[in-house]
Amino acid sequence: MTDSWLALEPGADPVERARTLRRAHEAFTEAGTVPRPVRPVVAESWRRSVRAGVGPDATASVELMDDDLGAYRAEHPLARVMPLIRELLGTFAADGEHLLAVCDAHGRLLWVEGHPATRRRADRMNFVPGARWAESAVGTNAPGTAVAVGRPVQVFTAEHFIRRVQPWTCAAAPVHDPRTGRVLGAVDITGGDGLAHPHSLGFVQAVARAAESQLALLVPRSSAAEAAELTALGRDEALLSADGRGVRLSRRHSEIVLLLAHHPEGLTGDELLCALYEDEAVPPVTLRAELARLRGILGPGRLVSRPYRLTMPVESDAAVVERRLRAGAVAAAATAYAGPLLPGSRAPAVARIRRRLADGLRAALIACGDPDLLADWAHAPWGEDDLDVWRALAAVRPTAAARSRLAALESELAAPGGW
Repeated sequence: MTDSWLALEPGADPVERARTLRRAHEAFTEAGTVPRPVRPVVAESWRRSVRAGVGPDATASVELMDDDLGAYRAEHPLARVMPLIRELLGTFAADGEHLLAVCDAHGRLLWVEGHPATRRRADRMNFVPGARWAESAVGTNAPGTAVAVGRPVQVFTAEHFIRRVQPWTCAAAPVHDPRTGRVLGAVDITGGDGLAHPHSLGFVQAVARAAESQLALLVPRSSAAEAAELTALGRDEALLSADGRGVRLSRRHSEIVLLLAHHPEGLTGDELLCALYEDEAVPPVTLRAELARLRGILGPGRLVSRPYRLTMPVESDAAVVERRLRAGAVAAAATAYAGPLLPGSRAPAVARIRRRLADGLRAALIACGDPDLLADWAHAPWGEDDLDVWRALAAVRPTAAARSRLAALESELAAPGGW
């Protein structure tokens, strides 16, 4: 059973539905108001598309090609379940003259396969491997919207935001990391009116769930027992995944595990006190009590003292972003950045890491000048007031929306008492 806001209603006439939607789309692009026939999930996506500066005649850009695409696909977690996805969806796509597509969490297409004639038609609108189909790049579309909202979505003809995609119908469902819950990407089926039935969405959703189950089975037992992952970006309370289970840490424990993950050689009690507490008068017994409680959560032998250190390797999502930035992989770093590091933390050392990470990424985005990456940052909650990023975005994509937002920010800055 599919939610009504995700799929088309049964029995709808595809041709009449397309005509109604096309009229609604034209009314929206002219007046900015969404008529009643448009489903809420689509109306919200249209509004996000406008805020991102997407125009109805936009074109998807190809970001990865040849060796870069091959290397990125080989390292992507969804590469491990592509044989399963092909087995479940490949015949359906080929027999129905549809396309099977898989994108990453950034809306970038990694695989596009299916009927040869349909692929040639899709090539003309850059629906090809390596192209970026995020909402912020090309507006409403099933794979881009599915990763944006984190739920399965079906998009029918003129519900697409850009006009050249409106002859198509597509359905997509996100695939989540079974350990952390993070969106890894989406599975999509794209074709003609034959996909307008709600069963198309249910089918692709079942394939996505099967991929998640397969990913869970593919986690090596040895690595699950020896290594741990810390998800702390965009969260006040980090998620620690170890031994095949996830534990939400308290705010203080999140800070401690993060700092010890950043210092695998260990930290003394005095160093931890200075790193964690603004108040220098906090007694060591307070920290020792926190560490004792954390030992009980981590399990025997996982946290030792003199100096305090973790005996298991911990990979934090913040470290992944830092590593990609150092390698010059700006797009990959932006993909992994889910928000400020432990944004509610006032621990001095955490605040320094948070500031260094955000400043490094935004500086790389500005230097890169990619309009899609800049738009993603500018329209995120942490970037909506970032004057430098909005200036960079307005320079490379001078849409009315970007210029308006930039003018508002500059006006606020110039006002007495501003910033």
